[in-house]
Amino acid sequence: MSEYAFELALCAQLERTREWILGRQLGASVADPGARVVDVCGVVPGPEFDRRAAITSRTIPPRAVESDVGPGRAVDPTEAFDCSPGVAARVTDRAVDVGFFETEHRGSRRHVRATTRYPDWVGHLVGIENKPDLDRPGDLQWQLRRDVSLGLFDTVILATESYVTGAHLNRIPDAVGVWRFDPETDDLTVVREPTPIDTGAPGVEPLDERPLRTDVAVASTAAKARKRRAIAERAYGKGWRPDEFPGCAAMDPTDDGRPYCTAFDAVVDPGSDCGSSCPHFEAAEAPSVDTAALRDARTPWVADPAGVARRQAGLDRFT
Repeated sequence: MSEYAFELALCAQLERTREWILGRQLGASVADPGARVVDVCGVVPGPEFDRRAAITSRTIPPRAVESDVGPGRAVDPTEAFDCSPGVAARVTDRAVDVGFFETEHRGSRRHVRATTRYPDWVGHLVGIENKPDLDRPGDLQWQLRRDVSLGLFDTVILATESYVTGAHLNRIPDAVGVWRFDPETDDLTVVREPTPIDTGAPGVEPLDERPLRTDVAVASTAAKARKRRAIAERAYGKGWRPDEFPGCAAMDPTDDGRPYCTAFDAVVDPGSDCGSSCPHFEAAEAPSVDTAALRDARTPWVADPAGVARRQAGLDRFT
């Protein structure tokens, strides 16, 4: 089984067994954006989750949350963001589109206010690194050491299909929990519980490692809090299922929304495995998979929050 299929099988299992918001392939660096991508993030809902779900089903732009735009007096967005006017305009457009900002005009200038106070909706973040075959670890040690020392996630877990030995456990940080997961049977065994990480303290982000030297950057508590919120928002808006399913006669999605190929008798990655270069490709109508409905029915996530829809319906008088 490919790592992609293993990852989707784990997400499907977690969706059935935990009240988490799940997102795949999310950036998890502060000083060096893009240097670390976590395979799966589980967001454990916090005290104001229902208020967050009522705003929008999509990602609220982190810059909009961090701006000086609040639910009170409408302000000029070019003065409310700590960035260039062009970036401020793009973020404002996105925040209006998802229902977090509403607009009004004063003369020829657009002013915005938040439709609501941004809620405290994130309980815990769980970072999961998937490595089905521990005999091919790749950069596993480096990745897990980075996750633990930076401390963006409240807990970090390694998920594998391999039999886990003491030697394997000795090669990864003690704080990392270990799951053994069988994607064929859905059996998940906790080999080692994770140790909670202090996410409220400054973190150390390794940047480069050479013999006798490791370059690092210190991430402040404020920078970590911003990144944690961005990860949670991205997970909320993105989910774990593919955005599109290929138009191929062999594509037969599973009931839980995984892209299953009958020709290969396996879950495949539409982004890399499918298309005219595949020897089994046969053009056909793309299967209709309502991934939003699946997610809405199986998780706390809300596909079409009525409260936001009612607010949005009246905003056209400002445009």
